Amino acid sequence: MTQIASVPEQPKTIQQPDPSRIMQIGMGFWASKALLAAVKFKIFTLLSGTSMSGVQIKEKLQLQTTDRHVYDWLDSLVSLGFLQRDGVGTNGLYCNAIETDLFLDKNKPSYIGGILEMSNSRLYPFWANLEEGLLTGLRQNESKSGSNMDFFEELYKSEEKLREFVDAMSGIQMGNFIALAHQFNFSNYETHTDIGGADGFLSIQIALNHPAIHCTTFDLPPVEPLAKAKIRQFNLEKRIQVVSGNFLNAPFPAAEVITMGNILHGMDEKTKTEIVKKAYNVLPQGGVFIAIENIIDNDRRQNTFGMLMSLNMLIENGDAFDYTFNDFEGWAKLAGFKDTELLHLAGPTSAAIAYK
Repeated sequence: MTQIASVPEQPKTIQQPDPSRIMQIGMGFWASKALLAAVKFKIFTLLSGTSMSGVQIKEKLQLQTTDRHVYDWLDSLVSLGFLQRDGVGTNGLYCNAIETDLFLDKNKPSYIGGILEMSNSRLYPFWANLEEGLLTGLRQNESKSGSNMDFFEELYKSEEKLREFVDAMSGIQMGNFIALAHQFNFSNYETHTDIGGADGFLSIQIALNHPAIHCTTFDLPPVEPLAKAKIRQFNLEKRIQVVSGNFLNAPFPAAEVITMGNILHGMDEKTKTEIVKKAYNVLPQGGVFIAIENIIDNDRRQNTFGMLMSLNMLIENGDAFDYTFNDFEGWAKLAGFKDTELLHLAGPTSAAIAYK
């Protein structure tokens, strides 16, 4: 009888608990601020198409700190993947990584840094008060009293802050608007209205990709000049009209498709249901309502950005919040819509669609 040699049992590897991820997240503001400072100093615009030494960058940006700390900052950006470097120290030459050259060079139409500029100048200090927001349920931005939309009324008093905000919104939604214009068949419809359309970028993308549709971009009066200027850049004045008004109390311009990009999440639940119903009432039979948002997965485990954005709505508006597709479907059915659909766009963003 053949004997089979027994294989000695291997000792089990015990995986020790590792605190590194806790520290990475807990100290994450270090990396965030290093990038936000680079955006503020326009370092990626400075390095577009060229390479510079650390000393040259220091001189160009008029930095008064020591050379060592300049290298600490630049090399942190290298280690994070935002810059590339050939050589070390005084022999090192810095240039943009592919992504930062495309998305953070302010002279390129693909620039998305507006949202980072706003994050640095506004949101970064406000998020220091998250604990107070959680304790009180009150907004922590420039205005801490009044209706949900007071922030925008204050914002629109400053042309510089308004332009910064509009650029930020266009930057954060650019990929999503382009994806929606390609993935949803707007060619089945003749008219479209974008509520809270800012500089009209979504209407522009829809008009560029669907030559038969006519669009309306609708926002508060101070935004109108920015929208008209952007539309002129694309020679679409004959196909996109700009209408001014407050969507909370003014009628929606009638259309077969009504879109909202990052609008619903800025409201409490009562206002959300009223806006969805308002869209339903103005749409014809067969019309479509589309909300472009960071829709949170129904199990609330995966879309971290959507949940953090919801906390940002606490900071901005107090009782506003981001939502799941189940939430949207409930509001849509309550309004009278017969069917709903979720269309993934880019990154954490999806289009929640309701059909009348």
